[in-house]
Amino acid sequence: MINKLVKKIKETNAPIVVGLDPMLNYVPEHIRKKAFDNFGETPEGAAEAIWQYNKGIIDSTYDLIPAVKPQIAMYEQFGVPGLAAFEKTVKYAKEKDLVVIGDVKRGDIGSTSAAYATAHLGKIQIGTKNYSLFDEDFATVNPYLGTDGIKPFIDVCKKENKGLFILVKTSNPSSGEFQDRIIDGRPLYEWVGEQVAEWGAEHMGDSYSYVGAVVGATYPEMGRVLRKVMPKSYILVPGYGAQGGTAEGLRPYFNEDGLGAIVNSSRGIICAYQQEKYAGFGAEGYAEASRQAVIDMIQDITSIF
Repeated sequence: MINKLVKKIKETNAPIVVGLDPMLNYVPEHIRKKAFDNFGETPEGAAEAIWQYNKGIIDSTYDLIPAVKPQIAMYEQFGVPGLAAFEKTVKYAKEKDLVVIGDVKRGDIGSTSAAYATAHLGKIQIGTKNYSLFDEDFATVNPYLGTDGIKPFIDVCKKENKGLFILVKTSNPSSGEFQDRIIDGRPLYEWVGEQVAEWGAEHMGDSYSYVGAVVGATYPEMGRVLRKVMPKSYILVPGYGAQGGTAEGLRPYFNEDGLGAIVNSSRGIICAYQQEKYAGFGAEGYAEASRQAVIDMIQDITSIF
């Protein structure tokens, strides 16, 4: 799957991923009203609203981008109906030939880790039949439990030709409380990055490993170091835009050929219509506003090369 991601990045010249992280107050009033008219002010109504919202954004941007990244917590908050909306979003994005990065941040051990991997990347056997359920192409994984928590994911990825993005240095302000701690002369995130490179060596695509890393856009100097530590790992970069990351600060995450990293934007794209810059589109034109925000982001990021 890493080969497909790299191919689509080259084809679109867009090293970006749209984060489909919907909150109900992001959804325009006309979409919420229609959903509530049909399903009431219920979890089912909320799930329908976010599904229709996502569908509009995908329809307006899929030809411009290589991938989307739905964050599962935004769906889980609406319970089982929310998970159904997550599933529909994943399937619809794949119908549009987008690579889907499931932002699920799972991390456990043994059979529990294997079950998470099966749910999101693998197949479950039920009697004589096998089913792919959520069926994302990549999943984000927390490495805090060590190899016991990662190996079941890698085993499924090898079998299903899927991939991972492992949390190495996250973009949130308090990430340094643990990730920056000095262990034997080096910060913990470097040790984790080194381990990611080792795990990735077991599962290589044509040019990059199927085992990538998450490194926040808010720490470009750390990104520079980690790019060297993980030369064959694709880096998923959150934190651009709303969290303060800038295009110029992204340069260290990429290799000289302009590959090696994919930059996420969530609110900056899916809530573009709420920004002054795109206010002219109005709530009815929220999807067109998202399309223009994608075009602007592509121009901003590719300007650094």
